[in-house]
Amino acid sequence: MKGRTQMASLAATRVAGRHHRRMPGSDLDGRHRGRGRCYEIVLYGIVKSESVSSEWSALLALQRATHATLQVLSAELVDLDLTSSEINALANLGDGRGRTVSELGAAVGTRPTTLTSVLDRLERRGHITRGVRPGDRRAVLIELTPSGRVAAATIRRAIADVEHRALDGLPSGAIAHLRTALQALTEVRS
Repeated sequence: MKGRTQMASLAATRVAGRHHRRMPGSDLDGRHRGRGRCYEIVLYGIVKSESVSSEWSALLALQRATHATLQVLSAELVDLDLTSSEINALANLGDGRGRTVSELGAAVGTRPTTLTSVLDRLERRGHITRGVRPGDRRAVLIELTPSGRVAAATIRRAIADVEHRALDGLPSGAIAHLRTALQALTEVRS
């Protein structure tokens, strides 16, 4: 294939045409076994082909960037045994402020009903507590536990490191424009 790029700084083996990141405790096929679960981390190169439109799309680029960074974060945070949704929730709670389910849903970009199962898993693992919001008994307040604060700090350091590696060297004006564009895409309504 023409124009194939490689994912930088990840030691990968070629298996059946796909890139698999080898991790301690992984099988030859790239699957990672731990805590009764089986994970397969698959890293795809970005492929340029004549069948793909030559017009650039901000949404498609954002989707590729999201998948690429989630793959890198998942590999770097594999020892936490968290899903990307759990990583996102803990990272957003990592500033130490408690939030209602609605507030956290807005911060992570998902509906509160979808967030409930993520919060159930984080609560079972001892990373969050759910309590009553002072002054409003109807609102559920989500807060980090001590283990949740440790996990959130680890996640925020990993995110900062990935951002630094990806954006280091870009002019500050370009980063400001990126923030503006991402905010605009976040606020799109149907």
